[in-house]
Amino acid sequence: MRRKINAGEVMFVDQHLSETVEQLRGRQITPVDVAVVEAVAITESGGIVPTTSVGNSASFAMLAQKVIVEINLNMPAGLEGLHDIYLPTPRPQRQPIALVSVDQRIGLPYIPVDPAKIAAIVITQKDDSPSNALPPDQETRQIAGHLNDFLAHEVRSGRLAPSLQPLQAGIGTIANAVLHGLIDSTIELLDAGRLRFASASSVTLTSAVYARFLADLERYKTRVILRPQEISNHPELLRRLGLITINTALECDIYGNVNSTHVGGTHMMNGIGGSGDFARNAHLSVFVTKSVAKAGAISSIVPMVSHVDHTEHDVDIIVTEHGLADLRGLAPRERAQQVIDHCADPLYRELLRDYVTRATRRGGHTPHLIEEALAWHARLREDGTMGGTKAALAAA
Repeated sequence: MRRKINAGEVMFVDQHLSETVEQLRGRQITPVDVAVVEAVAITESGGIVPTTSVGNSASFAMLAQKVIVEINLNMPAGLEGLHDIYLPTPRPQRQPIALVSVDQRIGLPYIPVDPAKIAAIVITQKDDSPSNALPPDQETRQIAGHLNDFLAHEVRSGRLAPSLQPLQAGIGTIANAVLHGLIDSTIELLDAGRLRFASASSVTLTSAVYARFLADLERYKTRVILRPQEISNHPELLRRLGLITINTALECDIYGNVNSTHVGGTHMMNGIGGSGDFARNAHLSVFVTKSVAKAGAISSIVPMVSHVDHTEHDVDIIVTEHGLADLRGLAPRERAQQVIDHCADPLYRELLRDYVTRATRRGGHTPHLIEEALAWHARLREDGTMGGTKAALAAA
């Protein structure tokens, strides 16, 4: 799919996860004709009991003209009761979403569907796809260490309670590894009693942890809940609950803008997912990345990102294996100094300082050399590396 998107064969629309069904309900995008929903059961009233993912299935099923239910016999019937299916009422008379804590239930344990809409029931036997995230390495452990030290400092300063606030970690090898370094895996935290409750729109685990989770479902159902993604990612809820969010960046620029999706500004690596929902509305918005890629040929800290998914206004903290830049309350010139000093790799630190020095001479609230701002990316495209002398980079 990624290859076809980048070749222009598939017209992919990248959206914040909280927005898709809102646009469907408002008829801003093409209606759903047929929804296919994986389930473990259908209730007598036609309610569909999902498996390990809710996502937008509830809204798709309710808005579609016809529904095909795929009963997966490899998924245990004990999954019933894991879900909390709640959908917002119509605008503009919508009532507030009554969630005031992560562990609260306000919906149904199934997706309500008119039985007349169910066009077919298909039986399948297929295991869920396990997580393919790589294990932590030295760099991600260092990133986790910097973030752990920062959170401890926030506690000592009285800005966070010792129990912190609800944590969110985005999908991806680096974010997963950092979360592992901070607090170990979610399931192991639940087992150890260090995590009170976990809420999500789906469950993706390694094969070994998946087997453990499914084998002890009755216990985990008291500590885990799956909701529609427009609820798990709802901006108002995120702001009110005061989340600390940890998401992955492909690259960050010296002023705090983040590219999460496009390599070189053109080729999609992955969609934005829910990171925009969380970053804009978090109590603390953290982005993590290794400082370099491809054995140092690519710097993840650049003068200007080649594609903007998260603007400087939505980014509080940037962390690499070299350190942490706290950007809260800083003007652009101050942010640049923090990002370069604490997050850039030594291979590129002086080049970035030279860029800022020369850009500052031209003035401006956010100093840039427009003719050089993307020169590093151009050099990478032509020579396979962002490295080289300052003169070579300036001439790229």
